[in-house]
Amino acid sequence: MQIEETKLPGVLILQPRRFGDDRGFFSEVWNKQTFAKAGIEMEFVQDNHSLSRQVGTLRGLHYQSPPHAQDKLVRAGAGTVFDVAVDVRVGSPTYGQWVGAELSAENGKQILIPKGFLHGFVTRTPDAELLYKCTDVYAPDCDGSVYFDIPEIGLDWGIDPAEAMLSDKDRKAVRFADFNSPFQFEG
Repeated sequence: MQIEETKLPGVLILQPRRFGDDRGFFSEVWNKQTFAKAGIEMEFVQDNHSLSRQVGTLRGLHYQSPPHAQDKLVRAGAGTVFDVAVDVRVGSPTYGQWVGAELSAENGKQILIPKGFLHGFVTRTPDAELLYKCTDVYAPDCDGSVYFDIPEIGLDWGIDPAEAMLSDKDRKAVRFADFNSPFQFEG
């Protein structure tokens, strides 16, 4: 497993090893013991699977607030997405900064997004599937969304924001400038 640190401490790009031949490949995408040896100790309790049929489908920027905040381990099961994490931990030296990574079924990359970060993705191919493990169960009363287009922090999705395909929830999400983050930086 290759682990790449990003400019946002705690957000990691992971590249599991693949063992392949003419039939396909095998890859171990999560192993509690392997991750613990790398200093990543999390107890995942829920797996989610998302299908987005059309290119330009944008989901996010989502979060789940305490007491049900979630760490997420995200990967593409089919197709390609551009996945984004934004630091919203009040008092963090990287508050408002973001990182993005292209995740695809072909490249096998994963992104680890800790609590205190917004998460979203935009599809680059049709029928893109995202698979992600979470450290807490979905709690509707803790569910939140921040509007995806945040020019004040330079967030670049690689698409024209006017062409993004959004859910009603994401279209009506609070603007970043008006967002009162429930997360605190614990440096």
